Amino acid sequence: MSLKVPKPNNIQLFKEGYKARQRLCDHLQGLEDAVLRNIQAVAELSDLVRTSFGPNGRNKLVINHLGRLFVTSDAATIIREVEVVHPAAKLLVMASQAQESEMGDATNMVIIFAGELLKRAEHLLVMGLHASEVVQGYELALTKALSELESLSTSSLPNPFTLSTLAEALKPAIASKQYGFEDMLSKFVAEAALAVMPSNPKNFNVDNVRVVKIMGSSLSASRVVQGMVFGREPEGELKKVTKAKVAVFTCPIDITQTETKGTVLIRNADEMLNFTRDEEKHLEKIFREIADSGVKVIIAGSSVGELAMHFLNRLNIAVLKVLSKFDLRRLCRVVNATPLARIGAPTPEEAGFVDVFETTEIGGDRVTVLRQLLPGEPGYDSKSEKTKTATIVLRGATANRLDDLERAVDDGVNVIKALLKDPRLVPGAGATELELARRVDTYGSGLKGLAQHAVKRYATALEVIPRTLAENALGGAEGNEVLSRLWAKHEQKGGEAWGVDVEAEQDGTLLATEHKILDSLAAKSWALKLATEAAVSVLSVDSIIMSKPAGGPKVPQQAGNWDEDD
Repeated sequence: MSLKVPKPNNIQLFKEGYKARQRLCDHLQGLEDAVLRNIQAVAELSDLVRTSFGPNGRNKLVINHLGRLFVTSDAATIIREVEVVHPAAKLLVMASQAQESEMGDATNMVIIFAGELLKRAEHLLVMGLHASEVVQGYELALTKALSELESLSTSSLPNPFTLSTLAEALKPAIASKQYGFEDMLSKFVAEAALAVMPSNPKNFNVDNVRVVKIMGSSLSASRVVQGMVFGREPEGELKKVTKAKVAVFTCPIDITQTETKGTVLIRNADEMLNFTRDEEKHLEKIFREIADSGVKVIIAGSSVGELAMHFLNRLNIAVLKVLSKFDLRRLCRVVNATPLARIGAPTPEEAGFVDVFETTEIGGDRVTVLRQLLPGEPGYDSKSEKTKTATIVLRGATANRLDDLERAVDDGVNVIKALLKDPRLVPGAGATELELARRVDTYGSGLKGLAQHAVKRYATALEVIPRTLAENALGGAEGNEVLSRLWAKHEQKGGEAWGVDVEAEQDGTLLATEHKILDSLAAKSWALKLATEAAVSVLSVDSIIMSKPAGGPKVPQQAGNWDEDD
């Protein structure tokens, strides 16, 4: 007969204040407590951004913790400004942010697809499959989907690039943010990108395409300026300089203040008159040295004193204040200058050069442009350096509208970068996802073992992309019918490119390749990888252990009828 040793009830495993939600002995209890709750949290996040997907996606009005207002359908902005605190949902947010930094497009697809994968897995888990079997099935399905994706490429971006081919490739990505304005915006982005395209396109830097927003007028009044545009006038009297040497200072351009306070005793009127004369002479000497070194334009990264301004005007030196350190860095790249932290004449290596420094008027606003000469302009030399920066000047009625246009432009520039890495294109409008769903489903039917159920669920989850496009554009009931028609067309030979027609001109379906609705293969591939990784990470969790928050203000008490888990 064995002896039963009593166990102590409450062993203190963690420091006081830890919350542990972990799988108990009872299997269902563990599922209920960890995995299913995580799936529920992730599903809520994916449902939040799902209605913002595609050209007909709805806008969200988000007010962040600082009280700033955002009206946008851009998933990356929504999840950045909505502070997600649930640990499982944060995994999805991280996957989406990885997609944003890697490709700049298809961020919404990552969240929607990962959410759908977890919703499909929930049913399998409740039916009794183990999480590891679901994970194995999902990984098999991902490998198959990625290999099939390679074979779905219909065309690639022709090299060398032209304005029309580049604009054509950008349209679908921009249309998903600004439907109806994609022709105009894609032309601006393509024009700006071509202006700064290096001789080796793989070295293209997205930072070289800037956006300046000027309130008023409409989008049709926007234009591309080759060079850098600043939404302010120069500080001095000089408004235009050509073929000028440029000095960039990050320190204040003024009389330097002493570190310690001093007392000056003035005995007579002459001492009173001569009191500031030495300082003035010293300042004049510095600016004369700067002028003698050939500098005609000074860029100030901080304040400019009145006395300094007086001497600079006398010496015919133009001064522009640029308070953003990021813009100052870009400007140094444009003019090939070194930012100086001291006032004094720059050495020939530290000084930059600009062909044109001028003030122009855009819609009633005075702006300053720094640029190199363009082909065809008098004095242009083909051997001289090409402008390294292009600026898209956007016009719009409200600040929110301009912010949204800027996000669409950023997406377009990132798509160019992705296409330069991998120029292959696949059919858009949900056609690729539906074809992958069909092929993965066929692959799952031929598998043995329990993993086949997860593979088939993966195929069903891929349907969510065309379904969401159709539902957001045409409504739920019509969306189901469109999806059925698409399945029928994809089952036929050569039907791989049939996608959702958001305008529903005929039966809600269209041939994506004919209508030039093409997406980047690399962006799709990354989205599938990251979404599957995020879903697998959430499924692999069986406990959430939360440490006591660090010191600081106490969290306000919730209403009395709320339970602890909420």
